[in-house]
Amino acid sequence: MPAPYDLTHEDLEDLLVGEPSFRNRQVWEGLHTRVQRPEEMTELPASLRSALQAALPSALTEVDRRTADDGETTKWLWSLADGVRVETVLMRYRDRVTVCVSTQAGCAMACQFCATGQAGFQRHLSQGEIVEQVARAMRAAKPRRLSNVVFMGMGEPLANYDRVWGAVLRLHGEMGLSARHLTLSTVGIVPGIRRLSTEQLPVNLAVSLHAANDALRDELVPINRRYPLAALADACADYVAATGRRLSIEWALIDRVNDGGSDATELAAFARPLGAHVNLIPLNPTPGYPVVGSPRARVRGFRDELTELGVNATVRLTRGVEIDAACGQLAAGAPGRAETGQGVRLVRGAQAR
Repeated sequence: MPAPYDLTHEDLEDLLVGEPSFRNRQVWEGLHTRVQRPEEMTELPASLRSALQAALPSALTEVDRRTADDGETTKWLWSLADGVRVETVLMRYRDRVTVCVSTQAGCAMACQFCATGQAGFQRHLSQGEIVEQVARAMRAAKPRRLSNVVFMGMGEPLANYDRVWGAVLRLHGEMGLSARHLTLSTVGIVPGIRRLSTEQLPVNLAVSLHAANDALRDELVPINRRYPLAALADACADYVAATGRRLSIEWALIDRVNDGGSDATELAAFARPLGAHVNLIPLNPTPGYPVVGSPRARVRGFRDELTELGVNATVRLTRGVEIDAACGQLAAGAPGRAETGQGVRLVRGAQAR
């Protein structure tokens, strides 16, 4: 059975054959504008509601829900129709409500310090499975309005480009979210960035960089071996020129690995020509990477060094660490791979720098 948010208007017409034509609009608006389940669409006859409930089961079955930060952060563990599991995080701030959605079950990028990468790749999510995460978050956020969507959960969004972009168009066109409040994150899939530069909808782009020399980035972010920093910088420059949007650079600060003075200098040299904003994120703990985040004093010092080098940099407020909901911690309950010792080898190399 299709996920409700995978349906097109034509699919819905086929499903509603024999019904008055206006039913299509009612159901479509119920799903997208009011984010209702079919059984909640009281303008429909009871018999039709029952039929739609059976024909359009939710793509997401809640397995677990955990909260942190005095209830301001919520993490869901969902089971999909085939039993695959993913996670979604809702964060309520004073001035905005943001949901972090997954685009894949697992991830093939194999970044050492990320729990999703440690778990490995299972499959792409469909457009409807992505959009429904947002719809469920919208429901949970009420009476407040969900304002921001960040594609920073499990998976590499640009490796699932067509389905992710379909979700972006659905969120913008049918669910009323501004392109300025939609952010795609990537570890550096250069063809995806170039393709994003040609789209008519100028969404935000965040690049998870974490190292600004190829030797270290090859180890931290293995996709760098295919798309090294020079190619990544060129693609980012084209994106900025084409969209007029400011690029964001994500940098997980790892103690004695990428938080030294030379790291700040290299990062500034990468970020300045792009006019990029740098988000500094003290590394969050994961079971498969026995290294800690930089201490607070070093985080502040690194930020100050970047500021002195002419780079706009801020330290991201970390949410949900105690429920494994923070950046790099989403794994849908999958075990880490601490037994590989990969992180240990990296620490030894870093200490020798």
